[in-house]
Amino acid sequence: MSQTAPIIVVGGGIAGLVTALAAAPAPVVLLMRNAGSNGAASALAQGGIAAAHSQGDSPAAHARDTCAAGSHHNDAAMVDVLTRSAADAIDWLQRLGVAFDRNDDGTLQLGREGGHDRSRIVHAGGDATGAVVMAALVAAARNAVHIERHTGVDVDGLMLRNGGVSGVCITRRDGSQSALEGCAVVLATGGIGGLFAHTSNPPDADGSGLALAIAAGADTRDLEFVQFHPTALAVPGLHSLPLVTEALRGAGAHLHDAQGRALMKGVHPLGDLAPRDVVARQVWAACEGEGAWLDARAIGDVFTRDFPTVLAACLAHGIDPRSQPIPVRPAAHFHMGGIHTDADGRTSLPGLFAVGEVACNGVHGANRLASNSLLEGVVFGRRLGQCLRDIDGAAAGGRSFKFLHRGPSLDAAQLTRMRHLMTQAMGPLRTGSLLQVALRDCDALACVGWQGALARALVSAALRRRRSLGAHFRDDGPLSGHSTKGAWRVA
Repeated sequence: MSQTAPIIVVGGGIAGLVTALAAAPAPVVLLMRNAGSNGAASALAQGGIAAAHSQGDSPAAHARDTCAAGSHHNDAAMVDVLTRSAADAIDWLQRLGVAFDRNDDGTLQLGREGGHDRSRIVHAGGDATGAVVMAALVAAARNAVHIERHTGVDVDGLMLRNGGVSGVCITRRDGSQSALEGCAVVLATGGIGGLFAHTSNPPDADGSGLALAIAAGADTRDLEFVQFHPTALAVPGLHSLPLVTEALRGAGAHLHDAQGRALMKGVHPLGDLAPRDVVARQVWAACEGEGAWLDARAIGDVFTRDFPTVLAACLAHGIDPRSQPIPVRPAAHFHMGGIHTDADGRTSLPGLFAVGEVACNGVHGANRLASNSLLEGVVFGRRLGQCLRDIDGAAAGGRSFKFLHRGPSLDAAQLTRMRHLMTQAMGPLRTGSLLQVALRDCDALACVGWQGALARALVSAALRRRRSLGAHFRDDGPLSGHSTKGAWRVA
């Protein structure tokens, strides 16, 4: 069917780029705040992509680890789609030119990360997987004749007609504004790390797409589940902290406190490779005292080859991880919740789709398994793009649009205040009293800026869930049955 209105994809990370590429030959308008991979959390991903490649491994085993990490809050059907599609996703990326790291015999080099019971993580360029994959996707998008790319634009509104989404409102860097009609709008705007005082995400991961969908009345799911990466580089004064990949612990690095005591000893059967929510609580508790460190000195000479990104970040801040422990702290890393979608990215609003971290189809449950995020972007981005190929692209008749805008932003001081509030109330350890205080403050901030309204939605969801589950750990409430008791503090 010939298309007279394009598919509009908002966001230039892995999920948005894959969706745009997979929609060929349907016309796509790709809207991004920044050029290339700048500002995309995908490009910062140091972990790899999980897939069952080794002898004895299987999609079913990968699915078991995914559900165990997610505290079995996962949607089993979505997990099945993800893990059964993983090997094909790796093949598709290789056809695009991604050169994954290989052993001397030519087989894929497989690493292990937290929550996995075996080595099944493929990397590209050591700990530069996200950057390598993004470079290939950006190049492919630039060469794709069906994709029209626009950078330097912020999508801050939606065009609504007859209860459905018909397009977007954009503001350019020069302040000019315009509206663009489309046959479908895909939100691929990433996560919410920018709402917290410390994050591993770039500043653009501010939840703007999620806030817009909420303002439009789209259904959401699991907003309370925010994953904190246990090991961000503890650099004073920075908002976006360099990530210290979990693969270091897979290669033998260990966490300890200021007295040299092993943080994960006796806490979990997997020790330093326990699921991220468990490790993050241990590191958080240590940081409330004298701090936490990751000792990677035993890795030695392979640091330059396998972990060049971590090495460069540490050296830039006066730390040589080959000869001294790395100071670390938890940082907001990934949002398991988001806009409620089905397997094909459909939201509750006709014409509006979502994919990647801004979306929630239940695949990650209450806590994402390491190296499933890039995989999610490829698997569900390809699936959504293929579904949109055949969408009716005829422009709707009439001009009876309703314009819904996200609203004004908080100023710098208000945003800083909110970030510290969210970190204390919505961090790895939560209490009802702190959440109630945060809700009152967010009510006031919601009257001023859209970030306050989004923060209020997250805090409200956390208050509603009184039992601990995965990344949502209530230090004052009854525990769920997945054995988190005692997992946040060294005995």
